Amino acid sequence: MSEALIKHFATKLIAWHGKDGRQGLPWQSIRDPYAVWVSEIMLQQTQVVTVLERYPRFMKRFSTVKQLAAAPLDDVLAEWAGLGYYTRARNLHACAKQVMEEFGGTFPNDPVLLEQLKGIGRSTAGAIAAFAFHERAPILDANVKRILARLFGIEGAIQEKVVNDELWQLSKILLPKKALDMPVYTQALMDFGATWCTSRKPVCLSGARKCPFEKECQANLSNQVLLLPRKVIKAKSPEFNCDMLLLRQGASVLLQRRPEKAIWGGLWSLPESAWRTKEKSAKPSGNVVHLTAKELFKLVLPDENILSILKGCHSIERGLEIKHVFTHRRLWMQIWHVSSGSAVKFTSDDLKWVPLRQLGKYGLPQPIKLLLQGLNLARGDDLRN
Repeated sequence: MSEALIKHFATKLIAWHGKDGRQGLPWQSIRDPYAVWVSEIMLQQTQVVTVLERYPRFMKRFSTVKQLAAAPLDDVLAEWAGLGYYTRARNLHACAKQVMEEFGGTFPNDPVLLEQLKGIGRSTAGAIAAFAFHERAPILDANVKRILARLFGIEGAIQEKVVNDELWQLSKILLPKKALDMPVYTQALMDFGATWCTSRKPVCLSGARKCPFEKECQANLSNQVLLLPRKVIKAKSPEFNCDMLLLRQGASVLLQRRPEKAIWGGLWSLPESAWRTKEKSAKPSGNVVHLTAKELFKLVLPDENILSILKGCHSIERGLEIKHVFTHRRLWMQIWHVSSGSAVKFTSDDLKWVPLRQLGKYGLPQPIKLLLQGLNLARGDDLRN
């Protein structure tokens, strides 16, 4: 391992950032731990260009940890709609409550204590401590793992504990000596991995720009840039079918709150059937081609009084089939249109008639939001707040 590289890594990286790093992002140069925390959570698994639009909006809606903790979860989920990975939004809400209850509304500056908060892992805790409190705390997200594995020629899959431990140790050794350098150093690490030492098109292979570590990077010197870090080959994502009920009553639509621990947990969506494993030989139209209204209601609302619901319902119409890709699975959602001429009442509090014009107040899964927005546009309304 190069002692020279370890010695001047932080200095070189900070110098690189001053010239080629990203500048002027709305979450940069702030020391409010609440604002830093929100940005770090939002940037997880979401592209920067999306966060640039949504972060200011979220901060305007919930400008303090106290406001976020006091807000209904439905309001938080509605503001988060479209960003995906909704567990992050539920954890944000729970964490805000935890900060208010356990720390009097003030985020702790110790990374160990930060890591004990809901939804904050070791790397995120390090980032918050570095940005907000100038703590010499390391980070180790996917970008940083890639940088270190390439620079120091670390073999083995980064999912392996021994490799991960080695990377954490390296991330500590490389920290700048001055605590005041921690914000810019941490930002530089993130930027270097996101814009220069990228997974598929690092600058060292393009010839367009010269990497400051070109002559020291072990992956570059050994022609293994695209081979490091080693990755475990992922199995093909399983595919599923389900049926969804789009039941309308005048200008309202029936929504169902999803279970907290399910995919899209806590959001409001269309009532749906249990997921079925998609048959390999099945066409994109799915396994079920024809359903009667009675069969559909039994699939999607098994605990309700089906006969009383059917009395006011008109004919059933097979609608679009929507494909949605999750991180580890794919889902084909068959939409079934049914209209009701009478005021159907439901026993479950998780079932609610919502006017189309008020849908913007509810947290909706993105594909369902787009589907219902299409209905609204046909009526000349707008689903957004």
